[in-house]
Order: sequence, then structure tokens, then C-alpha cells
Amino acid sequence: MKILVTGASGFLGGRLCDALLLQGYSVRVLVRSTSDISSLSPDIEIFHGDITDYASILAACSSCTIVFHLAALVEPWLPDPSKFFSVNVGGLKNVLAAVMETRTVEKLLYTSSFFALGPTDGGVADENQVHHEKYFCTEYEKSKAAADKIALQAASEGVPIVLLYPGVIYGPGKVTAGNVVARMLVERFSGRLPGYVGYGSDKFSFSHVDDVVEGQISAMKKGKVGSRYLLTGENASFKHVFDMAAVITDTKKPVFSIPLWVIEVYGWLSVLFSRITGKLPFISPPTVHVLRHRWEYCCEKAKSELDYRPRSLKEGLAEESGNATVDLQTHCSCHATGDIYK
Repeated sequence: MKILVTGASGFLGGRLCDALLLQGYSVRVLVRSTSDISSLSPDIEIFHGDITDYASILAACSSCTIVFHLAALVEPWLPDPSKFFSVNVGGLKNVLAAVMETRTVEKLLYTSSFFALGPTDGGVADENQVHHEKYFCTEYEKSKAAADKIALQAASEGVPIVLLYPGVIYGPGKVTAGNVVARMLVERFSGRLPGYVGYGSDKFSFSHVDDVVEGQISAMKKGKVGSRYLLTGENASFKHVFDMAAVITDTKKPVFSIPLWVIEVYGWLSVLFSRITGKLPFISPPTVHVLRHRWEYCCEKAKSELDYRPRSLKEGLAEESGNATVDLQTHCSCHATGDIYK
């Protein structure tokens, strides 16, 4: 059985490819010619193309039985917001069309994000939540919500699609926009982020990258076509994450909190600097908008139907903190390297 993976050069996609190979599957990936694929196994079949180019997707889908669609722009801010829609929405439309035209694909596993379902201010939500669309914190969130509608419509029309929604993905590996926890910990350990961001009123559902990969493969084997599954984990604030990382690494906790309005001002200055230099900012105003809300989700459906077993934050952060420390010691940048697909 041949499996196609889009977004394989990203943080999550690369881990998924490794896991599929370990289980004996034949893996093909669709990557751009500019992508860094040095970490991909030589046993993987490489197709060069782009999800915004229908012809390349159609060629990559040929003779594949399973398609994992992960490719997405995951930055909170870009100078050209239209790119979110051309990649996250247009790319999904192309994949759906290619799957239907190919006719060999038995199941399409679409990895979205819990941002597609919206904030959960005031409670803990599950797969029944649909984005309220009253406002969007980021253009990324807006594009994922739009793509979610398209995916659900496709499911109702008979496309063999399974929808997966991870939370904030973290874990050892590439320190990119797709691994935001590692980026923040690098800033924390380097001293560039001296205090807590806000006062801990934010809450997110954190997903360890290897748990998500296990959930994706389980959804391939057990997931019901047309169903939605949250591949989330423990709900916590970034203040709690910083405190736990300090205990794990035996370092001092931050001694003060930085108000969100201060972070937002810094974000606007970072955006201005970004427009001049072309380097994407670590903090931008949309990031602050996200931090003003809660994003708490439960994964009981995935636990029941997929045997999904997410690890605790304490266990996962023990690996993540070490990853961030190593990255700091080797002087790696915490910013995205230009390849901002998952």
C-alpha cells in the first residue's frame, strides 16, 4: 500500500513519515523544490511540486491508497495574508479534487487544527464545536475555519475524508513555526523572553508531536470516514508551561508577568521591523489576540474510537525542554527557516 504525505518537510510531517516507514508502509511525499528534505529517509519516494499546483498533486496521488494532507502555512502573521488562503484553502481544494479524480484513494486523512473550531472561552469543547465566525484572531485561523467548511462539505458528498484536529503541537524536533512551544522555550532560556506572557488566563490544549502521529496512523486504520477527531492533550496556560519547564530543567521561574498590551506594542514594532528586513517576527499582534482567549478541548472521542493516549505535559515537556536547551546551545534561531509548512 502506497501512502502520500503532503507537508513532509515540516515538523509534524517528517515525524509521520518516519513512523509510517517503521510500520512497513511505502511512503511518497509531495515537497517543493526549495524545501529542506535532508532529514527525510532515502527510502521515501520524492515528488516535487506544490499543493497550490493541481497537476503536481494529481501526479503524486497516482496509485496511492492513502493520502495524509498536512501541508499548511502555520505562521500567526504574514505580510501577504492572501497566502494563507491560497495554501490552506486552495491547497485543500486541490487535494480533494485530485483524490476524486485519481479514484485509487481509499481514505484521505486531513490534519487541520483546533484553531479551525474557534476559541472555547468559558468551557471545554469537543468535536461538535463549529467556529462561531464572529471574529478571528489570525488570518491563519480564518483560513483553517474556511477550509474546515470545505472538508465537511466534501465528506457530505462522499469523499472518503477523516478530519483531524491537533492542539498546540510540541516535542523534540525542528524549532519552527509549527513547534511554537520550543520557540518560546528557546526565547525563555536565552533571556530574550524574561517574564511570563500575560498572567496565565490563556489556556490551550497541548499535543505532543508523537502522540499526534500515533493518532494520525490510528485514524488511518480505525477512523470512520466523515468523522472529526480532536488529537489534543492536556489543557494549560503558557505560564504553567514555563513553570513546569523551569522545574524540569532546574532553572529559575520568571519573576514577573509582561502585560499583553506591552507584548502587543512590541508586536507592532516587530511587524514594522519585519516589513523592512523581510524576517518574520517572533511576536505579532495576532499572537496577542490568540493569547486573550482560551482554546480548551477534550479528546474523549479519539480515546474511545482510535485508542488515542496523549501523554501528560510533564512527560512531554521533559523532552521539549531538552530540545530547546540543545537548540540554544547550538545557536539555532527560534524563527522559521522559510519552510513554514507543517
